[in-house]
Amino acid sequence: MALEHAILVSLSERSGSGYELARRFEKSIGLFWSATHQQIYRVLKRMEDAGWVAVEAVAQEGRPDKKVHTVSAEGRAELRRWLAEPNPSAGPQELAVKLRGASYGAGKAVAEELARHRAAHAERLDAYRQIEKRDFPSPAGLRGRARHQYLVLRGGIRAEEGQVDWLDEVLTALTGEDAGDPR
Repeated sequence: MALEHAILVSLSERSGSGYELARRFEKSIGLFWSATHQQIYRVLKRMEDAGWVAVEAVAQEGRPDKKVHTVSAEGRAELRRWLAEPNPSAGPQELAVKLRGASYGAGKAVAEELARHRAAHAERLDAYRQIEKRDFPSPAGLRGRARHQYLVLRGGIRAEEGQVDWLDEVLTALTGEDAGDPR
């Protein structure tokens, strides 16, 4: 995922200056996608050059004009394209940004993408549990390298359990949303 898409989601939620956008990243999208102020300003310039954002200068008393960025029609089209594009290698951060942007034109495609990722995580979880059962039937007695290997495997199991649980929660909520449930 490019930073451009995270910025498009954020600016779709609320227009703002580069400074305001950077502050928003620190408090919300930044919880799962971080970017420095300098990165945000560079990307905003590229997005403006690509026609994805429009910029309006707003006069400020005693300070330079503030540049307020809004998503253009081209930017909305790019966001819808990216949201609908499957990415089998998407990590949790990209999925979170896609979920956050789902209401901007590709909700069904995002839900389908999340369901595919849920199935892949469930498959990986099952494989890890089979390895655990086969290779570590008595973990309490493990020492040294075997204990370390087991603990790494347990980390993988816990990570996959977390992803499956979260994706189950998301898909349940989206199903309720589709049925008119205001969750």
